[in-house]
Amino acid sequence: MKEAALRNMTAIYIEKDGRMLMLYRIGSKVVAPSWCGIGGHFQPQELNKPRACMLRELQEEAGLCESDITSVEMRYVTLRLKNGEIRQNYYFFAKLREGAAVNECTDEGILRWIPIKDVLELEMPVTAKQMLTHYFGVGRFTEEIYCGVTGEAGMEFAVLQEF
Repeated sequence: MKEAALRNMTAIYIEKDGRMLMLYRIGSKVVAPSWCGIGGHFQPQELNKPRACMLRELQEEAGLCESDITSVEMRYVTLRLKNGEIRQNYYFFAKLREGAAVNECTDEGILRWIPIKDVLELEMPVTAKQMLTHYFGVGRFTEEIYCGVTGEAGMEFAVLQEF
């Protein structure tokens, strides 16, 4: 195999009142129309700064800034080889601050608050679906950061440990 290109991306999933803010992404060059978190690709100045990328995308796609969210945590880093690219995703989770308003008019697609119990029923990219399945079953009950590697059989997770 020739050398694979790298594609770094972030996404944030925001919760409020038992619902999760999801984006039905339309017009992406990388992802078919489907549901996902708010996010996108790193800009050159954001290399090694996934939080900066996530905050920029949050402002661009939902009109939210850092002061509009609480309990912001990066919880997952995933890898997938797709179309000759190593796609590395940094997934954040947060809660919407009381009184913050989401701008649901975005050029990226359609923003909707989805009941958490229905999120996994949505059509979404395989990496996001596998990560959210793990999050709802395990990750939301811990404080760990998980690494996930996507393969044909699904995604394998490990706790990212410092040693």
